[in-house]
Order: sequence, then C-alpha cells, then structure tokens
Amino acid sequence: MSAVLPSDTRAPSGRARSVRPLAGLTPYLRPYRGRIALAALFLLLAAVSTLVFPVALRGLIDQGLVAADPGQRLLALRGHFLMLFGVGVALGFFSAARFYMVTWLGERITSDLRDAVYRHVIRQSPEFFETTRTGEVLSRLTTDTTLVQTVVGSSLSMGLRNAVLGLGALGMLVVTDPYVMTQVLGLLVLVVLPSLWIGRRVRKLSRASQDRVADSSALAAEVLNAVPVVQSYTQEDHEAARFDASTERAFATAVRRTRARSALVAFIIIAIFAALLWALYQGTEAVLQGRISAGHLGETVVYVILLVSSVAVLAEVYGDLLRAAGATERLMELLQSQSPIASPPAPRALPAVRGGSSVRLHEVSFSYPSRPGAPTLHHFSLDVRPGETVALVGPSGAGKSTVFQLLLRFYDAQHGAVEIDGVPVREASLHALRGRIGIVPQDSVIFSTDAMENIRYGRPDASDQEVMEAARAAFADGFIRALPQGYQTFLGERGVRLSGGQRQRLAIARAMLKNPPLLLLDEATSALDAESERMVQAALEAAMQDRTTLVIAHRLATVQRADRIVVMEHGRIVEVGRHTELIARGGLYAQLAALQFAAPDEASVSEP
Repeated sequence: MSAVLPSDTRAPSGRARSVRPLAGLTPYLRPYRGRIALAALFLLLAAVSTLVFPVALRGLIDQGLVAADPGQRLLALRGHFLMLFGVGVALGFFSAARFYMVTWLGERITSDLRDAVYRHVIRQSPEFFETTRTGEVLSRLTTDTTLVQTVVGSSLSMGLRNAVLGLGALGMLVVTDPYVMTQVLGLLVLVVLPSLWIGRRVRKLSRASQDRVADSSALAAEVLNAVPVVQSYTQEDHEAARFDASTERAFATAVRRTRARSALVAFIIIAIFAALLWALYQGTEAVLQGRISAGHLGETVVYVILLVSSVAVLAEVYGDLLRAAGATERLMELLQSQSPIASPPAPRALPAVRGGSSVRLHEVSFSYPSRPGAPTLHHFSLDVRPGETVALVGPSGAGKSTVFQLLLRFYDAQHGAVEIDGVPVREASLHALRGRIGIVPQDSVIFSTDAMENIRYGRPDASDQEVMEAARAAFADGFIRALPQGYQTFLGERGVRLSGGQRQRLAIARAMLKNPPLLLLDEATSALDAESERMVQAALEAAMQDRTTLVIAHRLATVQRADRIVVMEHGRIVEVGRHTELIARGGLYAQLAALQFAAPDEASVSEP
C-alpha cells in the first residue's frame, strides 16, 4: 500500500528529539564525495588560519609593543603586521573557496532531492492522491527542500567550521593556559545541556510549523484551481477567511517556535558573556601577578572568544539542523511511500498487433481503496475483439470509468482478471501497457505551453507536420490557426484561453497523434456544441478505423454506430446489444434513450 500523508502528519515521538532524519540525505551526498572532501579541506585551512591569528597577535604585543628598544620595536611591528596580513589573506582565500564549494553543494543536492521527490511522486498511483493533497506535496517540494538547502549550503558548513574552530581553540587553551581552559569548559557544559533541552522543543515546533504552512499551501492550491466556481458562488470572502485562519494557525505555531529559539539565543549569549568575562578576569589577575605576559593574556582571550563564539554558533546551527531534520523527515516520507501499482520485475512482452488490441475482463470485482465497503464492479466480464467498437452506457456511478482505470492499470482489481492482447495487465510493463492505449478524458487536460506542444504530448518525437495532420483530423486546425500566433500560441494554465470544445478537440488530436491500437473515449464529445460534435464525431469515426475503441457516453446519440452497446448499472452488465435491439427490448437502455431524445418517435429511431 502507498503511504498515507495527511496534512497534519506529526513526527513520531521517538524521532522528534534528534537530527537523525538528516541521515536520509546521505544518498544525495555520496555522488559528490570529491567536492565534499575539497570543501572540508578549505574549511580546515580556513579554521587553521583563524587559529594562527592569536599566535601572531601574541607576538605583536610581546615583541612589537612591549620590546624596550624603539628600533627593534619598529622592525618587529612591521614583521608582525605582515604576518597578520598574510593570515588575513589566507583566511580570505580559504573562506571564499569554502563558501563557493558548500554553496554549490547545497544547490546541487537540493536540486537532486527535489527532482527525486518529484520523480517519485509522479509515479504514484491515483490511490496516493486520494489521501494526499497536491498542495501538501508542493509544500514539501518547495518549503522543505529550501530548508534542506539552507542547512547543506550554509548552516552545516558553519557548524563544521565552528566545530573545528572550537576544538582548535580548546586545544590551544590546553597548551597556553590549562587553568583558564578548565574553568571555561565547565561553564560551557552548563551552556550546552540546557541548549539541547530547548532544542528538542524547537524541533517539535519546527515540524508543526512546517505542517501548518503545508496546510495553507494545500488550501490555496485547491481554491486557486477552482476560482470560477468560488466567484460564481460569491464565496471570495469565505475562502479568504479560511485561508486567513489557516495562515493564523501557521503564524501562531511559528511564534511558539520563535519564542523557544529566542529563549535559547538569550541564554547562550548571557552564558557566553559570563564565560568570557570570567576568563578575562582570571587572565588580568595573572598578568598583574606577573604569571603571564600581556601578549599571553591577549592570546588566551582571543582563544576563549573563539571557543565560546563557536559554541554559540553551534547552538544556533543546531536549531537550524533541527528544522532541517523535520523537513528531511517529511521529504523522506514521500520518498518512502510505495505505489501498489508497479511494473513486475520480469514483465511479459505484449504481442505485436494489427487492426487493434483485444480486451478481456473476467469476473472482475473492484472497490476503490478509499471506499473499500462500496464495490464499484461486481463479477464484471467483458470481451472485446480487435477492431471492435464497444460503447459503455449507464447512469452515473455504474462503473464505466472504473473499467478504463483498470485497463490503464491505475488500480488493480481485487478479484478477477484484466487482460490486453492476452497478457494480464499485472504482468506487463506499465510503460508498454499504457503506450498501447490512447485516452480522451472527459475533462481535457491542457498544459501551460503552446498548441503545438500540447498535441505533441501524445507522441513527443512527432514532426510539426504530423502534429498539424492530427489537428486537422480532429477539426482543431482551423481554430488553432486563428489564434494570435497559430500553433505557437501560449494557451495559458489549464488552457484557460480556449473554450471547452476547443480543449476537447486538442485532446482528441493528441490521442490521434499517438495512434494507439486501443482507444478509450470518456465522454469525448461532452463539451462540444452541435456543429463541433458533428465534425469531431466524423473525425472519431475515422480514428476508430483499424483499432479497438471503448466509448463511454451519456449522450446516446453518439454511440448508435457502435458494434456493441454494453449497458451497466451498479457495477454489473444488465444489457448487451446494438442500438435497435436494445430499444426493442424496452429495458434500461430504452428508458435512458426515451429520456434523452426529444420526440417519442425518436426513441425508436432505427440505426442510421
């Protein structure tokens, strides 16, 4: 089963107290081991350059400022300032190189992670999207990956740099002043332990904050895709209020997170100043007593500053790591979700066909995963011969579209067999299976590109001439050429610049360009006016030649030429026959026809 990802997902309590979810990024770091090693080298060299600075400063104070002879003092000053400048040059170069490498790594790894999540999600079965909102997925692809990028490209580097600096400063303090080092280290322990405790709460609140932002994104995506409906029912204020309430919940959670981090920052700064002032006090006493020189004191103070500031930065980075751990956890949930629909390890090849594919459904029973107690098909059996045109008709909810879903293997039947060209769909490669089927859905999908590319979606390697031939066959060429830039006209998001009938004809042209042996038409003419329907119906009849066609239609006038009409009700076949036969029987089909045709005598019209 695919993982269920409701918008209010929470981190399991056992994982809410660590940065362990960041280990999920390891596969995305591994391909760039060389660059990571180079970044680590530059980081180490920059840290060493920083640690050399106090040593050069001690020499400047003791030999350049305290020396008695003015001539020696001037020469010493020049030498020591040159040394300090050299340290600055090295620090600048290595810091710039480190910044470039870690920023490149952050951008590259985040891009790879975003691609991997999107590639994985787009292969999930429709069952996944029954339980996961699109806005939730988009939030994880954008907000969460941005948090990961911040850590990989900045915070993690800062953390490693300050860890090296802190350890280096600690080591130098051991060499230069073990007594002060022991006292400062004791103070730092008192800083770190409370910081870890507060950090746990920060991570919990960070995860909750990200979930609330995802809720807002999901709500906005849902409403923006239905703006005409919202406006037609004058619900703008209502939807604005809903979004405002959602953002307020996100804000309230973010405030709690910020309050916890603020407390952490305040505590760290106060503790650091206490440690620094204590070290300075102890060192000043030692100078006055003659135990150490002024340069020694300056060196010790700088090392103490480096140590405590490194701990402060590490505490701040730890907060960022906790936020990124929550984001990584959410992304890994997406990547770990497994689609129940996948190609078998050793798929059976579909045989070559001419004149259309054969279709067989035998004793199929099926319930949608989100509605397990409401079966959609009951012991459904249907055989379609190559080249045959079969119409599926019946009231809404009869299971007609479900037959198409099973043929495309968007779902697997719980019982029974579904076969195309003698091969069970479970045993065929998904790519080969769906490549053999063309579909014109009831709600035509138009992408945010031009007309040429929308039709070419049916066969990406098709030439411009082939695209235009498919458009002419679908009676779409005329209105496309009338657009401002013809076939290169941008059609807008979801084809908002086209009428419903125009979008439908583009979808038909796309299916014709694919030229599959099995064609599925799901209310393919539902959005057309009478004149367009007449033209497209003629085009569809031409497209049905030399291929198998399954047609779903509520408008019975469009299926009278079908070789067979299968009448469905409550997931079962109740009648099968041609138009005139079914009318004569006076069953469900005759009742549907009587309701649709205007005049009583039209209900018994003979087949044209």
